[in-house]
Amino acid sequence: MSTASPRRGGGAPAVSAVVLAYGEEPWLERSVHALLDSKGIDVEVVLVDNGCTDGAVDRLAQVPGVAVVRPGENLGFAGGCNAGAAAAPGDFLALVNGDLVVEPEAVAELVAYAQKPEVGIAQPSIRLSNDPSRLNSDGNEVHFLGFSWCGSFGEPATKRTAPRPITSAMGAAMVMRRELWDELGGFEPRYFAYHEDVELCRRCWHRGLELVNAPSAVVVHRYEFGREPSKLYLSERNRLLFVLTAYETRTLVLLALPLVAVELAALAGGATTGSAGTKVSGWIWLLRNRRFVARRRRQLQSERVVSDRRLAHLFATRLRAGNFPLPDWLKPLDALLAAYWSVARRFLST
Repeated sequence: MSTASPRRGGGAPAVSAVVLAYGEEPWLERSVHALLDSKGIDVEVVLVDNGCTDGAVDRLAQVPGVAVVRPGENLGFAGGCNAGAAAAPGDFLALVNGDLVVEPEAVAELVAYAQKPEVGIAQPSIRLSNDPSRLNSDGNEVHFLGFSWCGSFGEPATKRTAPRPITSAMGAAMVMRRELWDELGGFEPRYFAYHEDVELCRRCWHRGLELVNAPSAVVVHRYEFGREPSKLYLSERNRLLFVLTAYETRTLVLLALPLVAVELAALAGGATTGSAGTKVSGWIWLLRNRRFVARRRRQLQSERVVSDRRLAHLFATRLRAGNFPLPDWLKPLDALLAAYWSVARRFLST
């Protein structure tokens, strides 16, 4: 690992920004320099080389304020962030995608929220690079069956003018206290990519900590939905991993029927699109790793102080992802699932 030059800001909050680099990264240098130009904080960038192929990491390694971590393999988003955080000395941790550019005061504004003891994670107003007047995410939605998507995708950014609690923060841009990250143990590396941020956010809610969207903190994201070729497999596998480990036993019992129905519908839908094998592969992984799933479940349930009943209002009841059209196989079930949940949630544990 190369060592970053000290960047002291006269008592300003010390922030370590972890940025991952994978494949070709046309925005990476712009992203890192924007972070280094942040105002109101003492910032260093920890750049994790997950397999960058265009030389951007080597060029940035010479820049004061940048430390490079080279794990020698692609650790995925979860493992890469963990590796970067392990080398980060700041009191606050910012996770920032290499295809995302922060405005000069954005990180400092997020730190102002993240330093509050009742807040777990702060997320900025994430804007689309092809039209920065529109949102990429103002906080991610999470359906009661574990599906997650970018909140308010494509909608005017002006719809949000005040900070508000959100269900889940988007891993592309978020800030939290370093001590909280350490307490949580960072991301679970077996997620590799997708849904690791959903689990981390849910664990904050389990502790009674709020997640906050700060609309005045603005970042611009070069969003690519399908950059990772294994996204469908990882998203669906990890969604089930999240549900099986993060929900209380009574919640799982109440959701068993719709969960099985959706899984069978997904298998049938996949048979028509050629993706059924991907779905089955996720089931096989969960079965083979059942001991890990059981251990993870025990850990997440043992650390919680807030019940699912108190958190039920956070879940989305309808599948309305602006960044991903609802599959045809799921459309007939959407309204039925919402009706089921409206009744089932009344029987959750107090």
